[in-house]
Amino acid sequence: MPLKVLHVATGNVGTIVLRHLLTDPRFEVVGVVVSTPEKVGRDAGELAGTGTTTGIRAIDSLDAGIALGPDVATYCAIGETRFFEALADVQKLAEAGINVAATSPVTLIWPWGTLPDSMIDPIDEAARKGGVSVFATGVDPGWANDLLPFAIASTCQRIDRVVCSEIADYATYDGAPVMFDVMGFGREVGDLPMLFKPGMLTAAWGVTLRQLATGFGIELDEIRESVEQEPAPEAFDITAGHIPAGGVAALRFKIIGVVDGEEKLVIDHTTRLRPDLRPDWPQPAQDGGSYRVEITGEPSYRVDVCPTSEIGDHNYVAIATAAGRLVNAIPDVVAAEPGLRTFFDLPFNTGRGAFATTFGKETHGTR
Repeated sequence: MPLKVLHVATGNVGTIVLRHLLTDPRFEVVGVVVSTPEKVGRDAGELAGTGTTTGIRAIDSLDAGIALGPDVATYCAIGETRFFEALADVQKLAEAGINVAATSPVTLIWPWGTLPDSMIDPIDEAARKGGVSVFATGVDPGWANDLLPFAIASTCQRIDRVVCSEIADYATYDGAPVMFDVMGFGREVGDLPMLFKPGMLTAAWGVTLRQLATGFGIELDEIRESVEQEPAPEAFDITAGHIPAGGVAALRFKIIGVVDGEEKLVIDHTTRLRPDLRPDWPQPAQDGGSYRVEITGEPSYRVDVCPTSEIGDHNYVAIATAAGRLVNAIPDVVAAEPGLRTFFDLPFNTGRGAFATTFGKETHGTR
């Protein structure tokens, strides 16, 4: 029988997750929770862009969604600007005996060493008491710097250094709060947004470095941060809004795990709003953007991952990869031992159940 799913949030990632759920016979969507008043009462098929009528009307109450008795909740509400609220939502779902597969808050990917035990333990305890599991994932942090580097590194005789990079043009990304409030695009150079305040990069991507360190069996002595900003040579518009002349139009930031004084693990992000900016910074392996894993060792590797989509551009497909990993993990999340679970706790996911011939490409994963 299909797993009963309560889906929470229909933003950039949530819409793609909902579309996947509605078109995948492994799942039965029993409810959709939204926060935007204009979406309340709209059909799930309309919100997902499937062109179908499901009879499932969006509601704005998490408690009402819980009352529907789902096996699992896909939690995709934004966590960057409402971190504590997102944590509370996840805990409430676990306390209700509902498994949670989440894309936020990303800290739950590997919270140990980043969050205090007083914030981690209640979620873990609620899940254990409720007999359910909680699993968070994404793209970066997420599969681009857990699944990918570990898979490649498994062939190495020796590993000296690992660098995971995202190199992307965000001009078509429409998440204005993330673009302007979190990343600080359009601000004056030096006017650092929330993300670049001391310790914030470590809070966001330290989860990745600590998870990598655990997987590789090493202990980090410290985590370092760096950020560079590049101003716009003239004013221009992007999907999320306006960039004034002199406003930040490109960023490069790093989060670095240090062992014995050497930079052993590096997360490197190059984000542009125009491809001509800072040509000296890393360039993507395909137009728009790509992910890269570089391992120095024996043997050494440089692996570029260039996802594409029939539906949208590089920014769309990046989000779609996170959505796909989340949905495909649901059966393993439900089957997992109760508690807060991580990449290491779930079996290797082969995409079982997602192969198009199983149920027809004309519906699965398309509009």
